[in-house]
Amino acid sequence: MKQIYSWIVALVLGGTALLSACDEVSEPTAYDNWQERNEAFIDSIRTLTGQVNAATIEQADQMPVGQLFSIYVPAASTNEEECYIYCKKLRAVPEGRRPLYTEQVATFYYGTLINGTRFDGNFTGFPATYQGSINPDERLPQATDSPTEFGVSQVISGWTSALQLMRTGERWMLYIPHTCAYGTSGSGSIPGYSALTFDVELVAVTLE
Repeated sequence: MKQIYSWIVALVLGGTALLSACDEVSEPTAYDNWQERNEAFIDSIRTLTGQVNAATIEQADQMPVGQLFSIYVPAASTNEEECYIYCKKLRAVPEGRRPLYTEQVATFYYGTLINGTRFDGNFTGFPATYQGSINPDERLPQATDSPTEFGVSQVISGWTSALQLMRTGERWMLYIPHTCAYGTSGSGSIPGYSALTFDVELVAVTLE
């Protein structure tokens, strides 16, 4: 009788452990179907953008605040793909200075994945989950925040192309597909196939 009782207890415990294991396997994570979700996110931004494209500096200057528009990004090497990134001006400064490919800039930026997870930045700006109308007078850099300096040519290709069309003092939202960011492999805490969203304020051109 004692043997039968022990066998029943073992069976119950084993079944419970099996159910727990199944729950752990089936429990969704923040990165399930990651490639498909990121591609769908960029497709939705592309649809909202339509045929509005800034192919020249003049066209970029004429884009009104709040208008989504695309920028063509050529392949930087044979290992990269050409693509489009999507932009929205939150603040326009027509008299600002535009940086060149060979120059260095200081920026405030806030980078998030499509689920709003922050992966980098030097202030608390707007994440990918903010859509529609965005008030540029909100979520401003604070006195304790410091801009970061880097070369225009030393960042991901999506950033490099956007910076050359921005003017100092302007604040833009950037929506960058993985082909213009960290590709299929990712980088650090950024998984492969990640579309990246940045809230960027171009503070100054610091080195000519």
